[in-house]
Amino acid sequence: MQRIIIDEQFQFLLPALDEETYKGLETGILQHGCLIPLILWNGILIDGYNRYKICTEHDIPFDTVEMEFNNREEATIWIIENQIQRRNLTPIQLSYFRGVHYNSEKKSQGDNNSHIQERTKAQNEPLYRGSTATRLAEHYQVNRSTIKRNAKLAEGLTSIGEIFPEIKKKILSGEIRVGKNRLESLASASTKEIEAVIDDIESGDFINRAPRNPGNAKLSLGSNSIITELKELNNIISDFASNFNTLLGQFSNGESAELKTVLRSFINELEELYSKV
Repeated sequence: MQRIIIDEQFQFLLPALDEETYKGLETGILQHGCLIPLILWNGILIDGYNRYKICTEHDIPFDTVEMEFNNREEATIWIIENQIQRRNLTPIQLSYFRGVHYNSEKKSQGDNNSHIQERTKAQNEPLYRGSTATRLAEHYQVNRSTIKRNAKLAEGLTSIGEIFPEIKKKILSGEIRVGKNRLESLASASTKEIEAVIDDIESGDFINRAPRNPGNAKLSLGSNSIITELKELNNIISDFASNFNTLLGQFSNGESAELKTVLRSFINELEELYSKV
């Protein structure tokens, strides 16, 4: 059986299947074999982790297809776009993926801009016109400001994952609920600040609120606080509308979107905001 390289960072971009879906996949492979090839880049598995696990456990042969990318960032972008097209993701996962896409493309452009120019010329894709945020906003049918906020959210989650990878997984899976604004605020946080937040989460003392300036404590019930909460409400509604557009795209492709999951997440965010006011 071909040796496959497992990359933890790539694997993390592939949300785990629920038990029922995994069992269904396993049953199908046991009955009919692995009909869909695994996708590799330089021998690294970038699509098909569940199929690979099932095949190795049951000694079932599989085929592979090798993809070509100029760098790791382009491979990351492919994984993200492939997952968004195929999976019913939660709002936090969609926001994280869009943010990682933005950050990966910015890094790819900075590291080797000639590759991006060649790709633009060869593919003539609208995705590669204009600023990165504007192009991705058009691509994902969201606001430009949403892409920018998603980038900060991804940075915040990445910072958490570098210290506590399991906490990052639980936040993305929804097991631990942390507001998007709070995650965005951690984008430029120090290691000490992130460790303090994680300590509060693990002890059960975490309050889903960005820290306030002690000097402005007297204004907590004043106009500044109201403006802050209204801005957060606007962000929640904007993100929900963006994610709903993605779901509509899934419907147009004949896919079944898990509307209850998305609506429940939206309601949870509103409840969290309500508890702060």
